[in-house]
Amino acid sequence: MNAIISASELASELAGGNPPVLLDVRWQLSVAKTAGEPPFDGRAAYLAGHLPGAVFVDLDRELASEPGERGRHPLPDLGVFGAAMRRAGVSRGRAVVVYDGGLGWGAARAWWLLRWTGHPDVRVLDGGLPSWEGALETSVPRPVEGDFEPVPAVSGLLDADGAGALARSGVLLDARAGERYRGEVEPIDRVGGHIPGAVSAPTTENVGADGRFRPAEELAARFKELGVSEGTRVGVYCGSGVSGAHEVLALAVAGIPAELYVGSWSEWSSDPERPVAVGPDPQ
Repeated sequence: MNAIISASELASELAGGNPPVLLDVRWQLSVAKTAGEPPFDGRAAYLAGHLPGAVFVDLDRELASEPGERGRHPLPDLGVFGAAMRRAGVSRGRAVVVYDGGLGWGAARAWWLLRWTGHPDVRVLDGGLPSWEGALETSVPRPVEGDFEPVPAVSGLLDADGAGALARSGVLLDARAGERYRGEVEPIDRVGGHIPGAVSAPTTENVGADGRFRPAEELAARFKELGVSEGTRVGVYCGSGVSGAHEVLALAVAGIPAELYVGSWSEWSSDPERPVAVGPDPQ
């Protein structure tokens, strides 16, 4: 099953007899607080206009738990996550389409969590809200309660030790910007650099100027250049498990299964005992 859906395909499905559940996960990593500006408000953006029937999902509160030793966006409490999904009308027997403001990171986090906890049919709107040419609405829907009960998979998730080991035994991709990987700048976490052995693979290079994913064959070629071959075990991390989910999504578009280190650099770098590599060389 394709992990993404185009705006035209979504419009057709919404007009059909069994339309998908729509989740609006608009979110931005905001460092505006340091400049005295208010952070991005995804709910306000949703209320100003969203796809018809879409329900807002709060990434910070419903797709993650409180920041701490496990990183800035640790896995959510499954009770909280499941309740949020059911409130939005999510059921196992009904398709789900997730979108955000166009960057794709927030939508990918919801896609990954739903897939990892057992939902069989989840896709991301390719290009997000900017790709939608239909009307928007401002009313808040009240969908029928869904029946989805999240059950974590036994695979697909890496912890810190697993990520460090995979960087030596397989391919661990670092989805952050190259300058953060190299340790030249670090605007958020305790120290800059990367997990020793990880390969720099900015997720921004998986999409075109319009925010849509590059064709599957181009993505497959990109990942092959980064060391991913048939049978390679692949993992991904980023700053806090959000943009990394977007890279896992890109890998899925290319037909490559991958695991996500949710704690990512925000967890890894918080422990001064863990090794840190700097510069362009993985080691």
